[in-house]
Amino acid sequence: MYHNPGMSDRFKKFNSGRANFFLVAFIALVLAGAVLKITATVVLPFIIAILLAFILDPLVRALEKVYIPRVVAIVIVIAGIGLGLYIAGLILFSSGKTILSQYPRYEKRFLEIYSWIAGLFGLPYDEHRTFIDNLWGQLGVRNQIRNYTFSITNGFIDFLKSLVMVLLFIVFLLLESAHLEEKVAIAFEHRFSGRIKSIVEAVVLQVSRYLTIKFFISLGTGIFVALGLALLKVDFWLIWGVISFILNFIPTIGSIAASTGVTLFSLLQFWPHGWPVVGAFLVMLLVNFVVGNILEPQIQGENLGLSPFIVLVSLLAWGWLWGFAGLVLAVPMTVIVKIICEHVPILEPVAILIGSYKDLQKYKTPGQKLLVKVQVDEHKFQEEPAQHD
Repeated sequence: MYHNPGMSDRFKKFNSGRANFFLVAFIALVLAGAVLKITATVVLPFIIAILLAFILDPLVRALEKVYIPRVVAIVIVIAGIGLGLYIAGLILFSSGKTILSQYPRYEKRFLEIYSWIAGLFGLPYDEHRTFIDNLWGQLGVRNQIRNYTFSITNGFIDFLKSLVMVLLFIVFLLLESAHLEEKVAIAFEHRFSGRIKSIVEAVVLQVSRYLTIKFFISLGTGIFVALGLALLKVDFWLIWGVISFILNFIPTIGSIAASTGVTLFSLLQFWPHGWPVVGAFLVMLLVNFVVGNILEPQIQGENLGLSPFIVLVSLLAWGWLWGFAGLVLAVPMTVIVKIICEHVPILEPVAILIGSYKDLQKYKTPGQKLLVKVQVDEHKFQEEPAQHD
């Protein structure tokens, strides 16, 4: 049997002390998750502000290069964000008014679809009652709808509070970022300050690149979805474009949710005609396939180095912690965890486990690579006689 003389010391020294460390680390991780969930109203805006500051800091520095003072540059950037949010709010408000005005027409379609389903499954149906009355009579959801209404109202108020907190955090983070490197160098020894600097630089580089590319990819997705649905004369095509833009930040699940929503709505609008529904579904399928499987991998590349399975697990974990915001932040937060683990020797095995297979090559010593090659060659040699037989 082949002996690997180049086996890394991190695997040779894996002893009970390290096992105890990982046990304590696991307990600490569980406790940290509980704390993050309990303090989400404060921690989440701060995390969002940090990630946005990663993206906005290069813009502020670019404005500084044209002799604009940093404070003025920050004000310009924040004003741009506020203007964008104001325009988005106007679009959503106008679309909401249109949806309410068109409700009677859609209720008629609801009744047609519900009567067909009722006949199919033998459910009681009163054609003289409205769709909501029929649905309430069958499912008894009056209290649930009332609770959802209160939840949406409270959620909107919480969103406005969080938005103000995020903007304030961004302002102060951008003001502090200019002196961060100097503070770290003075506060820590050279050995630790260098490690902290390398962690921060890696986080800023990878996360800002991911979020910037994801923003423009999602923007393109929203535009193409809106144009495709507009050509098919799907109502509220602009709203569906905005929804596709937002949901595209959530890997895999977001595009599925957007496609499902568009398909169901087009079914409601064009019932009982099927071809427009098929057309809307194909638009979503084509846009998401081209963007998600061709365009984004070419632009984004393998720079994140995360296992696809870990991406799905991170969606579940961060989604449980912070809801929809957690789903959007799942990939950046997991990338940050991986980068920190890469720069802490005792946590390096964690970085290896959550990384992709292509990312695995940089951790292998020459002896390990040779061992893998020998094992693969032996496997091929054992298969060849069976193929000849």
